[in-house]
Amino acid sequence: MDRQRLESEFADRYDADEETRRVVARQVQDLADSERITEDFGFDLTVDDVLANLADAPDDHSLAQRWNWWMNALDLSHGGYERFHVRQDLVE
Repeated sequence: MDRQRLESEFADRYDADEETRRVVARQVQDLADSERITEDFGFDLTVDDVLANLADAPDDHSLAQRWNWWMNALDLSHGGYERFHVRQDLVE
C-alpha cells in the first residue's frame, strides 16, 4: 500500500482536512497489513481499489463517512471489518 500516494489522492478528491486524510489512510494501511482483503477476495489491496470503493459511497458523504460506509458493507458481507472503522469524533 502506497500510503503517501493514497493521502495525496485523498487531498485531490475529497474536501477533508489533513488529520482526517491521515486517520483514514492509517486505517487503510491497517486493513492492507491485516491481509483481510487478500483472504476474503484473493487480491492485495491497492490505492486504486480503495479509491474505486470510496467512489461508490453516497456523494454527500465525507471521506471518513465514505470509508465507514465501505467498511460497513464489508462487515455485512464477510464480518470482521468493524475494527477498521474511523471514529467520527476523532476526525471531526
